[in-house]
Amino acid sequence: MTKTQNAIVKGASLFLFLALCFSFFSFKSFAVHNEDNEGRTQKNYLAVKGISNTRTSAYRTRNITKEGAAVGSKALIINDTYYVPIKKLLSVIMPRAVVSFSKDAKSITVSGGGIYLTASDASYVVYANDRALFDVTPARVMSDGDMYIPAKTFAKAFGLKMTDSASVLNFSGTVKPILSGAKFYREDEVYWLSRIISAESRGEPLIGQIAVGNVIMNRVKSKSFPNTIWGVIFDRKYGVQFSPISNGTIYNTPVFTSVLAAKICLEGFSVSGDILYFLAPRYATSSWIANNRPYVFTVKNHEFYA
Repeated sequence: MTKTQNAIVKGASLFLFLALCFSFFSFKSFAVHNEDNEGRTQKNYLAVKGISNTRTSAYRTRNITKEGAAVGSKALIINDTYYVPIKKLLSVIMPRAVVSFSKDAKSITVSGGGIYLTASDASYVVYANDRALFDVTPARVMSDGDMYIPAKTFAKAFGLKMTDSASVLNFSGTVKPILSGAKFYREDEVYWLSRIISAESRGEPLIGQIAVGNVIMNRVKSKSFPNTIWGVIFDRKYGVQFSPISNGTIYNTPVFTSVLAAKICLEGFSVSGDILYFLAPRYATSSWIANNRPYVFTVKNHEFYA
């Protein structure tokens, strides 16, 4: 193995280790409530869920097909989400892929044919070609020894179209591994989005950091705000919009979870498409948002408004 290959393997191992630690600590105690501390009703939004029962027999199933032909494995329906077994499914639709499973780390690695994918037990993020594919329900090693991930994540990673019926989950199209992160993510967008997320919400649960990023992305899409991430962050039309611009913390190096949250937002994942404002009541110096914008929900220390 060359020095370059060694460096790649070591880097990937470190990244996977951080991901494992992150998945264990970030979601363990997060919960969603219908009302906040002031009795305000919170609108429904995407919230993380866990999977405690790993017996495959505990769940409803669907036969998996590729172009209508049976592949000999079944999808599980967990948390109202289709889950597919990586090893079994790839053995049919991408037989040349090298699939390695670590029993100690409870993680799986898929390589070859233009894909490098890693998934860890209980992690909400599947990494495919350096892309961060997030779902609110995690990957799990089930009782049959296979790693199951959400079917839509699998379809995105391998460039397939997914359709379902009452009895079948079908994948169609030619396997075309997902575009690499280096080609997909714009460096300037990751740079500024991760920094505003980190400056505003480091220490918050990942779902809360994603929500802060969603506020920026929702503003980019809104006609009422600038149409770029940088433009939204540094918008001064009605005064400075975010305190890190005034105090300079926008220029600090972002924490790992904020970089991850930024990439998840850039993948198109959204906690809510309605939120345009947020505040931390403990530190807010103005009540304008709370008095003038519709309240949507609270995640830990942040309130979000439309």
